[in-house]
Parts: sequence; structure tokens; C-alpha cells
Amino acid sequence: MVIDLEPQVAFRVVDLVAVLANAILGGMVARELKLDPVGFAVLAMTSGLGGGVIRDTLLQQGPPIALTDLSYLLTALTGALITYLLTLQGRWPHRFLIGADMLGLGCWSATGTAKALTFGLDWLPAVLLGVTTAVGGGMIRDLVVGRTPRIFGGNTLYASGALVGSLEMVVCYALGRPNVGMAVAITTVAVITLLAHRHGWRLPDSEEFGRMMFSSSRSVRRRAKRLVHLRREPDETE
Repeated sequence: MVIDLEPQVAFRVVDLVAVLANAILGGMVARELKLDPVGFAVLAMTSGLGGGVIRDTLLQQGPPIALTDLSYLLTALTGALITYLLTLQGRWPHRFLIGADMLGLGCWSATGTAKALTFGLDWLPAVLLGVTTAVGGGMIRDLVVGRTPRIFGGNTLYASGALVGSLEMVVCYALGRPNVGMAVAITTVAVITLLAHRHGWRLPDSEEFGRMMFSSSRSVRRRAKRLVHLRREPDETE
């Protein structure tokens, strides 16, 4: 039996799965900090819904969808309940959360970008809102518990993946193919972030970048000196 899902239904499923995964991640932070049920609920809703709430608030086109569609709140609270009742440890829960989070990252970056373009924003602020939709919930969660947001450094290519997904949606939206943009963004961002997670790819911080540039320039100077020396040798032997 083959289940034929309409694109919008499939994207909604991915969206809600991502909300659940991020809510569980927020609940895991609450468990780590030994918070009470209120703390679990707040961190789960913040992590799972925060980016979309920021996006809809900035667009000023009515209440955030998280407040008008009950399924989003219920999904986030379900994630809080799961982490409050269960200790999620082991390889397979970790793999599920990572996979669902990375699929959702592409979905959210594309959704945020498309929504901003629909309401008349230019491509650059649309990309900004797309990235904010994708990473805003985790960023707010970290700030609430007094941590430096992970997207500010030290993590693998997370915000960078969201940026790629947003740019892809801009191109596909301009071509009149937003559904294609959603599919491409979900696939591409998932591949990029999974590879980055597997191989430890990340952006260099300012000190690492400075050392890298200094090392590169020094290597170029050494090669230039070696080349000049080799060119002079025949003249000296003559």
C-alpha cells in the first residue's frame, strides 16, 4: 500500500516532527538542569516554537501560527512530557533527534524565507527571517538558561546550513516553484548538516582565522622566496 501525500501535508509532517524533536532537546536541557515541570514546558516550547514566533512577530501579519494552530503547542508540550517522564539515552534516540532536527532545519529555513517573500520583503531580509526561523528557538533556549547560544560558535555548520536552505528558497520562489524550494532545502540542509556533524566541520573563530591567514601568508612568502632563489641559480652558475 502506497501512501501518496500532498506536498503541503508532507511539509507539515516534517514541520511538526521538527517541533517535537526540538521540544525534546529543550526538555533534555531542563532535565540536565533538574528543573520542575514548568521549566520543562517553558524550555520545550521555547526550543520548538521560538523561531516561528519571532518570525511571525516581526512580519506583523497576525498572531504567530504557534498560537493559532493548536497542534504546534500540543506537539511542543508532548516533547516536554516525554523528556519529563523518560530519560532519553542511547544511540537510537540520539540519532532520531539529530535527524529530525536537521530535516526541520531545512524546512524551517525555507518556510521562513517563503513567508517573508510572500508578504513582500526583499530577498535579503527574507533570508534573515528564514535563518531566524530555523535557529531562533535554540538560541532563545540557551539564553533563557544563561548559556552562550551554540550557533555563535563551537558547533558544526548549523546556521550555515539554514543560510543555504534560505538562499535556495529565494531562487526557487523567484522561479515560481516554492514546493520545489521546500524539498530542495530540506534535502540539501540535511545532507550538509549531517556531513558537518559526522566530520566535525565548523566555521573558524577569529583567532583560528587569524592564525590560518598568517600561516597562509607565511607559506606564500616562503614559496615566493624559493621560486626567486631557483630563478637566480642559473645566472649565478653561468
